[in-house]
Amino acid sequence: MSELSYNVDKKLVLASGRAHPELAQQIADELETELAPVSAYDFANGEIYVRPGDSVRGKECFVIQSHPFPMNNWLMEQLIMIDALKRASARRITVVSPFYPYARQDKKGRGREPITARLVADLYKTAGADRIMSVDLHTSQIQGFFDGPVDHLMAIPLLADYIRTRVGNEPLTIVSPDTGRVRVAEMWAERLGHAPLAFVHKTRDLTVPNKAESKTVVGDVKDRVCILIDDMIDTGGTISGAVSVLKNAGAKDVIIAATHPVFSDPAAQRLSESGAREVVVTNTLPVPASKHFHNLTVLSIAPLLARAIKEVFEDGSVTSLFDGRA
Repeated sequence: MSELSYNVDKKLVLASGRAHPELAQQIADELETELAPVSAYDFANGEIYVRPGDSVRGKECFVIQSHPFPMNNWLMEQLIMIDALKRASARRITVVSPFYPYARQDKKGRGREPITARLVADLYKTAGADRIMSVDLHTSQIQGFFDGPVDHLMAIPLLADYIRTRVGNEPLTIVSPDTGRVRVAEMWAERLGHAPLAFVHKTRDLTVPNKAESKTVVGDVKDRVCILIDDMIDTGGTISGAVSVLKNAGAKDVIIAATHPVFSDPAAQRLSESGAREVVVTNTLPVPASKHFHNLTVLSIAPLLARAIKEVFEDGSVTSLFDGRA
């Protein structure tokens, strides 16, 4: 098995699921190592089989898996991989889930609802995970669901630094799609020279999935380039509606920036027709060619994940990656 050794007493193993092999390979390239050989396939009835190709006894294992559609399959595959590594006497297992599964089900909005994000954390722990690494959790409270260390990485530096190159000296306003992400908008504003903030007021029917309606904008957006931020874009309805609200309020232009491109249909069509100058996302989830459109930009999250993996492996500081800011 190819392995990276920064310490004579420890060996690092990168194991990837089948959901997003391109991202896993990029991470391996950043770390100047290779992905561990893993045999994975489906039985006729849908059962998943996973087996590491080489010994992992006493080694530090990082299990990389994205969770695009169908999410349940890829989550189950990752849990089986963790179980296989644990039973093969891995020294420590870190789950690398750039897009945390079921992150939106993090609290009870109504009676008798599950808190599935907590259930996923329990499943990881039961399978044998010692640590979780993820990017831009839907809410920070998810960090407390797992009984062990959680490395909550931020894509803000990557996204904001790219956008700075696209807007030059144009007057900016950072726009949160709702009041719940104002704190994240403040981080963006600090990163982009203390730009002013605004937020879009929206309403949501809790009984209907993927359904929210943008109403009005609160804040100064007239004749300004609005950076409309969010952690994920699913069907694209809410974010596209927010673009329309901002344009009607006099915004000069709108750039959408989001970490996770879920892009459930008809997101690609809505975004391409939304009137936004550019849609900037990362590759925490794979974006198939059929869902690319003319004004879409996909940035690689692999360098950030690779640096975080290196810090964890060397018992360093993941917080140092963000200069104490994001």
